[in-house]
Amino acid sequence: MAVTVSTMFIPVHDPDEAIAFYCDGLGLEVRKDVAADGFRWVTIGAPGQEDLDVVLFQPQGGMAPQDADALLTLVTKGALQSAIFRTDDLDATFEKLRASGAEVLQEPADQPWGVRDCAFRDPSGNLLRIAQA
Repeated sequence: MAVTVSTMFIPVHDPDEAIAFYCDGLGLEVRKDVAADGFRWVTIGAPGQEDLDVVLFQPQGGMAPQDADALLTLVTKGALQSAIFRTDDLDATFEKLRASGAEVLQEPADQPWGVRDCAFRDPSGNLLRIAQA
């Protein structure tokens, strides 16, 4: 039996800002953009990696208001790590994201656990790490 990851969810305040960060800055592509009841869910993914989707979602569209507000408060504070991405050129990816105006939390560095990575916050406050593949 094999189990793989098919979909992950990242809460965002503003889908357009999130698309700019993840697609323009990180190089992912929009796969679906769905609007319903005044909210959007945008599915993005890495070109060539068709078996994994990342859903950028507005929590207010699917949660009780107090739960959505609590989640977005934690996200805004940077209290949640949302994803770790891999790249074949960490330095180039880092420079592209930095040039886009993304908030840098850590420049590329060798970590004690054996990976070389960097860290950013997306426009909603989500903590993202990017590791050298």
